[in-house]
Amino acid sequence: MADKKNVKTAEGGDAIVAKALNFWDKYNKPIIIASVAIIVLISGWYIYKNYVVKPKERKAVAAMFKAEDYYRRDSVNLALNGDGQHWGFLKVIDKYGGTKAGNLARFYAGDCYIKLNENEKAIKYLKKFSTDAKQIQARAYKLIGDAYGDLGKNKDAFDYYKKAGHYFEDDATNSAEALFMAAYLAQRSLNDNKSAIELYKEIKTKFPRTSQARDADNYLAQMGVYNTEE
Repeated sequence: MADKKNVKTAEGGDAIVAKALNFWDKYNKPIIIASVAIIVLISGWYIYKNYVVKPKERKAVAAMFKAEDYYRRDSVNLALNGDGQHWGFLKVIDKYGGTKAGNLARFYAGDCYIKLNENEKAIKYLKKFSTDAKQIQARAYKLIGDAYGDLGKNKDAFDYYKKAGHYFEDDATNSAEALFMAAYLAQRSLNDNKSAIELYKEIKTKFPRTSQARDADNYLAQMGVYNTEE
C-alpha cells in the first residue's frame, strides 16, 4: 500500500512540474517583459528623484533665499522681482515652479501682491498654491478672502473666509478671525443675517477664549439675538 501511495504522489508531482513547465513555455516572454519593465520604472524613478528632483529642489531653495530675506524685511518689490543680482519669487516660480520651493514662492508672491494692492495677481498666485501644512493652507485661503474683499467681491471673500476658518480649527486664533470676517461680511455687506448669526454663534461655541468670541455678543445684539444658548 505504501508503495502505491508513493507512486501516486510521484505521478502527481510530475504532473504539477509539467504544468508549470507548460505555463512557463507559454508565458515566459510576457513575464520577462513585465519584470524588466517594472525594474526599468523603479530604476528610472530612483534616478529621476535623486539626480533630477532633489538637485533641482536644492537649487530652488538657494535661489529663493534672498527673496525670503527681502520678504521678512517687508521689501515686497525686491522680494517679488529680485535686485539684479539675486532672484525674486517670480523668477523662482518661472524656473522652479514644479518644486516645493517654487510652490511656496507662489504663497509669498500672493502675499506680496496683496501688500501692493494688486489683488487680481494675488488671487492668481494664491489659488495655484497648495500644501499639506494645514495652518499655511488656511492662511492662503484667508489671504484670498482679503484680496476679494479689497476688490469689493464680498461674496467670494465671504466664501474664502469661511473656508479658511473651517480648514484648520486647531488654530483657534486664526480660525476665529477668519470666521469673524465672514460673519461681519454676511451681516454688513451681504444682508445675510442668518449666516452671520450662525457664524457668530459658532465662534462663541468653538473658540470661546478668543477676542472674536467676546465681540460676537455685541454683533448678535445688533441683530436682536440675546439668547445664544439655543
